[in-house]
Amino acid sequence: MLQFSRSKITLIVATIFIAILLALPNIFTDERTSNFPPFIPSQKVNLGLDLQGGSHLLLEVDTESIKSEKIDDLSFDLRRMLKKNGFKYGNLKIIDDSIKFKLNNSELAKNVSDEIKNLSQSVSQNALSSQSKSNLNVEINNSLVNISLTEDYLKQISISAVNQSIEIVRRRIDELGTREPTIQKQGTTRILIQLPGLDDPERIKSLLGQTAKLTFKLVDQKASYDPSNPTKIPVGSELLPSDSDFNFKYIVKKKVMVGGENLVDAQPGFDPQTNEPIVNFRFDRIGAKKFGKVTKANIGKPFAIILDNKVVSAPVIRDAILGGSGQISGGFSADEAADLAVLLRAGALPAPLIILEERSVGPDLGADSVFAGKIAALIGFVAVIIFMVLIYRAFGFFADIALILNLVMVLGVLSLLQATLTLPGIAGIILTIGMAVDANVLIFERIKEELRNGSSVINAIDSGYKRALSTILDANITTLIAASILFFMGSGPVKGFSVTLAIGIFTSVFTAFTVTRMMISIYISRRKPKKLKL
Repeated sequence: MLQFSRSKITLIVATIFIAILLALPNIFTDERTSNFPPFIPSQKVNLGLDLQGGSHLLLEVDTESIKSEKIDDLSFDLRRMLKKNGFKYGNLKIIDDSIKFKLNNSELAKNVSDEIKNLSQSVSQNALSSQSKSNLNVEINNSLVNISLTEDYLKQISISAVNQSIEIVRRRIDELGTREPTIQKQGTTRILIQLPGLDDPERIKSLLGQTAKLTFKLVDQKASYDPSNPTKIPVGSELLPSDSDFNFKYIVKKKVMVGGENLVDAQPGFDPQTNEPIVNFRFDRIGAKKFGKVTKANIGKPFAIILDNKVVSAPVIRDAILGGSGQISGGFSADEAADLAVLLRAGALPAPLIILEERSVGPDLGADSVFAGKIAALIGFVAVIIFMVLIYRAFGFFADIALILNLVMVLGVLSLLQATLTLPGIAGIILTIGMAVDANVLIFERIKEELRNGSSVINAIDSGYKRALSTILDANITTLIAASILFFMGSGPVKGFSVTLAIGIFTSVFTAFTVTRMMISIYISRRKPKKLKL
């Protein structure tokens, strides 16, 4: 095991050199690393929330609003179905998450029940049936009809809403260029967000607090809003406030003419005539076709652009818009236009997000943690170096060099993977120091046993490495299994600990069985000692 060819030595040295290059940017500022030669990587290890400060948010998806929306959609579809089939009914109301109405003729109850169950699921509303299984509970007592959504379906849409919200939150945060955010599901309806190094938490809250549901609806020109009688709204229409003036109301048709789900791009810009900030948007092929058809059929009519149930603007359609693109203007500032473009590009949230917990971690606390981690690592490192040199002399010195290289390799791999280093991650690195030394101690003790049994120096070293190999591999494999379990089942800082621990396992085995052995081999071949003092 002491034979090292030139090519093998070259490969080991090259590996160490690459690790040094990868780790090098972490000891310099960003300004200095920007001036590095192109062959030197500039990637650094990302520091977690507990080390560099940032924002911690715990959000909850408002699933109750989804339920209400589905019930409203169902009510709209029911009215349309009853009217289409000529069923006479009255007193249709939404009470306690269910729809109740009374048939004028109880003999039609069976026909009405069949028609309700045959309602097909709307692609845009996603309200009713799923394949062959009905998502509706229908109860008919004489002429009284009670309809509600099933528990299974409510659970299904809740899970889907949370998963969709996580993806959209991730898109919105990525649009801002935040590095290494932590976004994960907590419980059934909650989302945990950690944003290391974020210096503008209010903007994040603003972006996440908006549903960004964009719809286009026609303004109801047959109705006018009377502040003295605000409840008198025609059936099939709804009252929505203006985004710029809350006291001003619009009466718009409930039917969505074009939805924001067909949006493919949104960019901030400026109106060439007024120079005011606007948002330019573009639909996909399907959306462009819908938008062109609607604008062509409604020339001369006001067309409301609605964002989160507020009318941003209601321009009159002057001509058919066939290109699939348009613009939104509403007295925005440049920053508001940019944020709105981010929201539209990322997509609409299926439900509002409620902020349950908000916490900010200052950079000073993180700096103190980093400093404390450095001191702990330094103390442990120096203690190990002194111990190894005193006990194992020259071999201990070689092990110390390998230990230094081990730390460099851990840092290099973390930089290469763009992993996030947390305070538990620093603990994992400190633990790696002990593990790296432990492998060398086992090897050296095996060598001492062979020397006491009368083996020659070369045979003792060779046998020591061979006998220690299985023990070291068993110990490190079991530790690697534990680290894997922590990674896949843990979250946040626990994952950070498992990552540094796993990387440390591989690098410590490499340095103990390769780097240290190579240095001992070169030492033995040059000095050719008759005896070893271990």
